[in-house]
Amino acid sequence: MLDINYILENKEEVKTLLKNKGYEADIDTLCEQLLQKRAIQRSVELNKAEQNKLSKSVPQVKKEGGDVNAIFAKVKELAAENKANEDKLAVLEKEIYDVLVALPNLPDKDLLPGEKENNKPIYYYKEKPTFSFKLKDHVTLEESLGLIDYERGAKVSGAGTWFYTGLGAQLEWAILNFFISEHLKDGFTFMLPPHILNYESGFTAGQFPKFENDIFKLDLPEQFKFMLPTAETALVNYYRGEILKEEELPKKFFAYTPCYRKEAGTNRVEERGMIRGYQFNKVEMVEYTADNDSDRAFEELVNKAKTLVEKLGLHFRISKLAAGDCSHSMARTYDIEVYLPSLDIYKEVSSVSNARSYQARRGMMRYKDKEGKVHYMHTLNGSGLATSRIFPAILEQYQNEDGSVTIPEVLRPFMGGLTVLKPIKK
Repeated sequence: MLDINYILENKEEVKTLLKNKGYEADIDTLCEQLLQKRAIQRSVELNKAEQNKLSKSVPQVKKEGGDVNAIFAKVKELAAENKANEDKLAVLEKEIYDVLVALPNLPDKDLLPGEKENNKPIYYYKEKPTFSFKLKDHVTLEESLGLIDYERGAKVSGAGTWFYTGLGAQLEWAILNFFISEHLKDGFTFMLPPHILNYESGFTAGQFPKFENDIFKLDLPEQFKFMLPTAETALVNYYRGEILKEEELPKKFFAYTPCYRKEAGTNRVEERGMIRGYQFNKVEMVEYTADNDSDRAFEELVNKAKTLVEKLGLHFRISKLAAGDCSHSMARTYDIEVYLPSLDIYKEVSSVSNARSYQARRGMMRYKDKEGKVHYMHTLNGSGLATSRIFPAILEQYQNEDGSVTIPEVLRPFMGGLTVLKPIKK
């Protein structure tokens, strides 16, 4: 949620930044309502103060033999006026709240306006791999190596799902173990969150109410429960409704979870196989920081995700997203995008984002500084990493002419020392 005072004091800037993100909102009317709310609140406060003053004067007036009926009449009049104002205030607050909860986070001022067309690659690692033989795509390799069973996955669940089988399951688990070990080395706290969350968790993360239809909702009587679309949704609610001490920050968490998303791949070539599915595995990083420390934390998370892909030896790039391509809750996002040779395209394996105080305001997550002043925390998140694109990238970038795939060196300890995946004999 956005800061009301910031909106009032920077109305034109807020309009511009929302427009940069592709969002239209009647900020003029919102500001008028905010000022009207303040005026009514002030009137109510003054009336109550006058009521108290008059009520306290009654004993003295009686003692002096004066007429208290006029005082009672005035108190009654002020009370009726306050009741009318409080009714107006309730309606006005609901209208303001409905607008505020729908507003996206403001993009940082240095981001280009617009959508994907204005995303800017800012870093490349290694050269594009070249091959002296005809390339195979990851789906072909997964099937020839006996790693993935799409057909039986579709049979037991439906399109957009799959079985990891044999060495495929081992490779997936090796990738996850590698990510986990790297985060532990860097002092992040390992978390295993619940997969079924409540409405407040989706609201705090900024996914509700706007994206309520994009999640897998459970059919439970008198309860709103949904399957987590990412571990971020759980982790950014960990301190919901709490006030920490500044010296306790930053808090650095990571979690492994499957992720459940309603949108799955299409028949388009670039979304074949496990590139986009209903369920995939991910290690997610989340940081809580003081309000003056999130820029440092953002660079830390970008570097964390970047280093993981570098250690896997994969060619990739980092893109700075334009304002309109940043998600609803985020002020800033860099995507780490791995290269798929068979398609000659890059696919995102991590989005590192800074929500600044947007999620903390929705979830009332605050901290107290050394002087006792209370601030909203800043929250950040980043995949570290999503395996459903890393897995295909490893197969495609490390494939050999004989149809085998060399296992990246950092994964071999988690594969029992195995160095090569070889085609299965049929």
